[in-house]
Amino acid sequence: INGKTIRRGLFYPESFSLHHYPRRRNPRKEVEEEGLQGMAGVGPMTQDWEPVVIRKKTPNAAAKRDEKTVNAARRSGAEIESVRKHNAGTNKAASSGTSLNTKRLDDDTENLAHERVPTELKKAIMQARGEKKLTQSQLAQLINEKPQVIQEYESGKAIPNQQILIKLERALGAKLRGKK
Repeated sequence: INGKTIRRGLFYPESFSLHHYPRRRNPRKEVEEEGLQGMAGVGPMTQDWEPVVIRKKTPNAAAKRDEKTVNAARRSGAEIESVRKHNAGTNKAASSGTSLNTKRLDDDTENLAHERVPTELKKAIMQARGEKKLTQSQLAQLINEKPQVIQEYESGKAIPNQQILIKLERALGAKLRGKK
């Protein structure tokens, strides 16, 4: 190939040789050598840091509760706090919040019942649904709610929700809230 040689798939001029270029220097080695020369005559070497203990892993909670560990802490005079977790590992709600308000609830004589759907409203919903010839499930589908919600409203068990009432008014085309 006209004045060029091929070496590992690359074209090089004939005068090119890998041996003509100087070797790369190792900067780390130079720094180490300079450091050793600069340290000559300084004196004995000492450490100025604390020893570090390296463990594979820190002791877990079970190891900290171990009888041997607790006794060693007592002997050294460390404070030991023992707290028992109630309902740990169970799917129960924390009982501490209810115990605070129990006395207040016992003292309170108010009737704390929720407001339910009035009779006029449930009759109006049933009548409007009957005029449109819709089943409870069809009406529920129209307003993007579950059929159970419509059943609760028509039976009077539901707690009135203004958003659901607005949806019902739009779907049935009848005024359910306020004065007629």
